[in-house]
Amino acid sequence: MAAADITYRELQRDVTNLGKQVMRASEAIRGHAQTITDEARDTARVAEAIATLGVDQETVAETSALARLMDSLSDAAIGYASKADTTAKAAQAAHDQNQTSHGGIAEAVSRSSVDVSNLNREWLRQE
Repeated sequence: MAAADITYRELQRDVTNLGKQVMRASEAIRGHAQTITDEARDTARVAEAIATLGVDQETVAETSALARLMDSLSDAAIGYASKADTTAKAAQAAHDQNQTSHGGIAEAVSRSSVDVSNLNREWLRQE
């Protein structure tokens, strides 16, 4: 479908759906990031615990490094979710602009008692 072939309602629906999908994905990413953060803390505690038990230093160091890596991964996921929030806001802004630009026309057509089903759309495109 070419951009010129999309209807107002299709554009409105698609932009609204996109915003909702992005927000849901952002929330899911934040949830995963929190899980990773919790696991990183647990891993750091395990590193401390095994150090007190006399486990070799290489294993303790690897466990500590894993905890730091997991924490960095969580930070990256939160940053990604933040970018998704920005994308959702842009989708909402596009929706709002669409409403501002075309909402009045769509509302007037929907309230009109005139049957426009046989209207020649090419006539409307003329300047």
